[in-house]
Amino acid sequence: MRGSLTMDIIARIAEERIRKAMEEGVFDNLAGKGKPLFFDDTWVPEDLRSAYRILKNAGCIPPEAELRKEIFTLKNLIETIDDDRERCRKQRELDFKLMKLNMERERALNQRVLSEYGHRILKRLSGRTGC
Repeated sequence: MRGSLTMDIIARIAEERIRKAMEEGVFDNLAGKGKPLFFDDTWVPEDLRSAYRILKNAGCIPPEAELRKEIFTLKNLIETIDDDRERCRKQRELDFKLMKLNMERERALNQRVLSEYGHRILKRLSGRTGC
């Protein structure tokens, strides 16, 4: 209950500041105004997109997210290939990556890897270089 109240207050403050900035014209001359937004993370499940964007902006992309991106790219590439041999080769590559992703999902979390990745994120967020 208390966390919900805190979030409501934060949301209200944020909304008020956004409304005030709009009234003052702060957003009137933004780059890309009037142009459609481009989202390059359509391969990321919708419920993970916010977390992915935070990590991406911090310069850290989880291995699973990178693998998902490769899978998405390969699927699109395969649709454009006319050469049967090349399409078959790319399909085998896609099948391997899909198998790898499924195996990683089924595997229990390795605490050492999780700890190492968490350390890298904390290091990056604290302003030190190298992720």
